[in-house]
Formats: sequence, C-alpha cells, structure tokens
Amino acid sequence: MKNSNRLLRLLPDLVLVLMAAVVLFPVFYGLMGAFKTPQEFSSYPPTLFPESFRNLDNFRYVFDMTPMLRYYLNSLIVATLSSTVRMFLAVFAAYAFVFYRFPGHRFFFLLMLTTMMLPPDVLVIANYQTVSGMGLLDTYLGMCIVSFVGASQMFMLRQQFMTSPVALHDAAMLDGCGDFRFIFSVLLPTARPVLITLFLQSFLAQWNTYLWPLLVTNRNSMRTVQVGITMLTTIDATNYEVILAATFVTMLPTMVVYLILRKAVSHAMSSGALIS
Repeated sequence: MKNSNRLLRLLPDLVLVLMAAVVLFPVFYGLMGAFKTPQEFSSYPPTLFPESFRNLDNFRYVFDMTPMLRYYLNSLIVATLSSTVRMFLAVFAAYAFVFYRFPGHRFFFLLMLTTMMLPPDVLVIANYQTVSGMGLLDTYLGMCIVSFVGASQMFMLRQQFMTSPVALHDAAMLDGCGDFRFIFSVLLPTARPVLITLFLQSFLAQWNTYLWPLLVTNRNSMRTVQVGITMLTTIDATNYEVILAATFVTMLPTMVVYLILRKAVSHAMSSGALIS
C-alpha cells in the first residue's frame, strides 16, 4: 500500500521529466550533430554522440562562409529595437485603456483584440508595399517597423494594470502626480516581472523571425542570423552538420538572455502572468 502511494506521488514528477526529455532531446541531438563529420552524420546505423568533441570544423565553416558576426549584430539591433519600442507603446496603450474612459475605448480595445486573430502572413504583402513605398528597404527601421505594436503585450499589461485600484490613480492625480510619474513610479515597479517576461517573449520572437527580414533586405550586410543559416546550404548538398552548428551558435544569445532574466520570468509565471 505504501509503495503504491509513493508511486502515485512520484507519477506527476515522472511525467514532467518525460515531457522535459522529449522537449530537450532535439536540442541535445542538434548539439551532438554539430560536432560530427559528414561521414559520421551519414553513417548507418546513426550514432548519437560524435567520435570527438574537438571537431570544430563545422563552427569554423559557419564563420568562414558567412559574415555571421554581422548577422548577429543585425539580429541584435532588430530584436532589441523592436522589443523596446513595442513594450514602450504597450505600456502607454494599456495605461490609457485602464485609467481613461475616452469615447469608444471599449470599441478600440475590442478592435485591438481582433488583430490578435489575424495570421501575420496575411499582412506581409501590404506591409511590404508600405515599407517599400517609404523607402525603408535594407534598413533597420524597415525590419523593425512592423513589430512596433503588439496586441498581446497591450492585453497582458492591461490585465496587470487592472490590479491597481483606480482610486489610487485618482488620489495620485489629486496630489499633483502626473501620468508619467504615476506610470514610472507606481505601475511599472509592481509590473516588473511581467514587463521582463513580455520583453523576453518579444525578443525571442524577433530574434527567430525569418520571412520578414528575408523580404525587406537585399544586401548581404543587412541579413539576420536566421536568413544567414539558409545561406550555408549549397546547390550540390545540404550540410546538415554545418547547419546544426550554425543553429547552436544562433541559440546562444537567447539562452544567455533567458539565464539572466529567468528569476523574473519564474516570478511572473508563478504570479499568474501568462504569455499570450
């Protein structure tokens, strides 16, 4: 009886461990494949581990065949600028929806929510024509401008700001506290875990985006890391081991960002801040 009760208590942990293994195995396999030679990668039966972890030829090939450091810089600029502006606009939009009752505020809020139902690919042609007409091709602004507004960030921050009493806002206004001071002194400090979580979500999404930077850039010096990975393939063959090495290299910045911000993310998730 005791053994069965102990097994029942361990069952949820075992399920979680199994799910974690399923999620992490492709990452682990990709890392192992990055150290393999072409002969090892095509061997049968396939092997999980490489013969030697000293084989760094695949990583050298990535940086020799493409200006990967330049792609790194481009992706970093695009992801940081897009996420910063998106969070800045989301904060003020959420603040207006919560603490101001302007005419049509419910309609505009519902209109904002409907944009979350539109697949991004539907707007690609219209966005490209607009950006091209503005002369923003092959520019950082052209790659970022379509990501400056995010309905999911506005919605989540609105939900967070609604936990602050409206009476507190009214009392602060009567005491001479302006909107900017109330936002930066009262709202944002309490919403810090949510802000960091939403910023991280936006940063990862912009870092991994592929289609839009491919469309609006023609010069090789303006490509991003995701586009750069596809440039490692040749007409004759697909160098899977080199692509896996490049993929692991492009994952490093996002892993570092997450490790730095993981405590805030865990706090936000435990307090009910779900990412939409």
